[in-house]
Formats: sequence, C-alpha cells, structure tokens
Amino acid sequence: MAIADIIKYEGDNSTFVWKHPCEDFNTTSQLIVHESQEAIFFANGQALDLFGAGRHTLETQNIPLLRKVINIPTGGQTPFHSEVYFINKTEQMAIRWGTDSKVQYVEPTYKFPISIGASGDMSLSVEDSRKLLVKLVGTESRLDRQSLVSYFRALLMTKVKSYMAQTMRQSAINIFEIDEQLESFSQAIHARLVDDFLEYGINLCRFYVTTIVKPDGDPQYERFKELHFRQYADIAEAKLQQQTDIIYAQTEAQKVIIDSQAQATKRAQEGYTYQQERGFDVAQDAARNEASGQFTNMGIGLGMMAGVGGGIANMVGGAVGTAFSGATNQAPPQPTASTNAFCENCGARLTPNAAFCDECGTRVVVPDNVCRNCGYQFERAGKFCPKCGAKREG
Repeated sequence: MAIADIIKYEGDNSTFVWKHPCEDFNTTSQLIVHESQEAIFFANGQALDLFGAGRHTLETQNIPLLRKVINIPTGGQTPFHSEVYFINKTEQMAIRWGTDSKVQYVEPTYKFPISIGASGDMSLSVEDSRKLLVKLVGTESRLDRQSLVSYFRALLMTKVKSYMAQTMRQSAINIFEIDEQLESFSQAIHARLVDDFLEYGINLCRFYVTTIVKPDGDPQYERFKELHFRQYADIAEAKLQQQTDIIYAQTEAQKVIIDSQAQATKRAQEGYTYQQERGFDVAQDAARNEASGQFTNMGIGLGMMAGVGGGIANMVGGAVGTAFSGATNQAPPQPTASTNAFCENCGARLTPNAAFCDECGTRVVVPDNVCRNCGYQFERAGKFCPKCGAKREG
C-alpha cells in the first residue's frame, strides 16, 4: 500500500484532466488544489467529493460521502482503493479545427450549387468536472488538448458542416461577401455548438471561422463571381458620376452666387438698384437704335424712351438724359427745294432738296403745296401730311 503525505498537481497547463499517480493513501494525506483547478476524490471506483482551491486534509470529516461507503478503522490505515483526479479549469485557447471535406449547399443569392471548406480556432474549458470524468475520461490517467480534440473530431466534422450550411441559407449570406461577415458567421455557429459540448461537461468559450475555402477555378463559380463584381462595379461607377455631377452643379451655383454678390456690392457702391440698371440697359439700346433710325422697327415711342433716360439721368449724372434730350429736341427739318426748282433771287437752278441756293445763298421758298417738315409735294388738299403726319400750314 502506497502512502502519500502530499497530493498536488504535477501536469502542465495544456492538460485538462490529470490523475495523481499515488493511490490508496491514508486519511492524513494533504491535498493541495490550485486556484485554476478542482480535484475529485474517487473511492472504489466512485466519484465522491469535489475539492476547490486550497489545502485539504483527507480524513473522514472532510470527506462526508466517504462515511456512506466504508468506516475507517482505528489506526488511520485505509483498506479501500482511493484515487484523486485534478481538473484544469483554465481556458485552453488557439485550438485549431477544420472541416475534413467540402460543405455542399445552394448559394442563397444566385441559387447555384457550391462546395466550400472552413477552418479556424476555438477555446475550451471544463464546465462540469464530474460529468467530464464520468462521460469522457473514464479510467484514463490523462486528458490533454490533442486527446480532447480527437474525441470531439467526429462531432465537429458533423455538426460544423451542417450548421454552416444552415446558417448561410437562413441568413442569406452571399458567398462573395462572406469574408466581411466572418464575425457574425462565427457567432451564429458558436451559439449552435455550445450545447453539444456542454453535454460532455466542456464549455466552448469561443469559436472562430477564420478561413473559407472557396472553389476558385470552378467555371460556374468564376462565372457568377464575375457577374457579381461587374454589377457592383457598374453601381460604383454610376454613383461616382452622380457625385461628380452634384459637385459640378454646386460649383456652378457658387459661381453664380459669388457673381451676384459682387454685382450687388457694385450697385450699392454706385448707388443704383437692379431695376434701375435694367432700365439703363434698355435706354442705351434705345439710344443706339435712335442713332441708326430703328425706333420704328423696335416699336418704342420716343417719348417713352426719353422718360426712361430721364430717370436714369437723375442717378448717373445726366449722361443718358442728355443723349435723349438731343434726340427729342432736334429742330424740324428745314424746307427744301424740289427737283427742277430755280432760285427766286438769282434764277440759278437749285440742287434738289436744297434749303439754300448754292449760288447766292438765298433761303429757298417752299410752295404751299410742299410739306415743310419732310418736303413731300401734296397732291390734294388736307390738314396733315400723308407721309410724315405733320400739320399742314395755311
């Protein structure tokens, strides 16, 4: 019979379950359990009490369930078989996993069959020490990370592939956009796997899908891939053109606003309004047309234009008013000689339409039957000239 005075954990941090090599120790042995551990006492093949962190003396008072199995005889020697298992409760991280074959499913966006693989990392910790020992470890003396993953390999290969296909279909995850949704995709699969691990006393703390193996090179996959990215390229190009048009329109609008503000500042400095400026422009056009004899074609009365010019003249120094004053106050045309007329003073033949004789300088006397305004020769009696509308004398 082996006697152990001190029973403590002697494994490494990558081990989940470790059985102490000493067995059948007496009731005075000391059991030391670290903060990140638990210890389970076995007697005659039955898992009895569970010990937490601290130092424990293995005696009847500290193992109440032991009294139900056997009474310890006087002398402190134990006649029954006893064992202690240490369970590492730390979170074991960076445990690799990967599918052993491709996942077959129908792509939810474009509805074509596709095969993909996946791999990633996960972290595990012991949730229920007693359940893990009874359902998974059994009589093994050690359970490390590699052994645990091998136990769960079949579960991972079956469950993960099934959950991947279900999640992608239910969430309508596009195969060409799955890389940007790996976080939510991992969380969805993790939520489905938790209960499968808890059944064996293991807590699936974290589960990450880090790589999706796509069927690159497959003709059907490549065809839909090109279609997908060309569609988004067209949308991006259209959006860029729209933004360019908006920027151009804003720039042109800013130019108009700046020009308007500059013109308004100029008017304020020179002391006239927009309406007055427009009136000044009309007056200038009218003055030019008057000089070229186009008032009749414009249909603008001279009196009206003189009024406009007068209003502008009061504000800009009388320049336009002077121009219109010259146009409206011109003396009526002097009477002129008609064709084949002779000077009454010297008898010389007069130049047609002349107002004075070019020989002696005598003013031409216009007969009563000739208009003194325009020189038109009347054909019959009347009160007004039929050509220019001037009132006839006599």
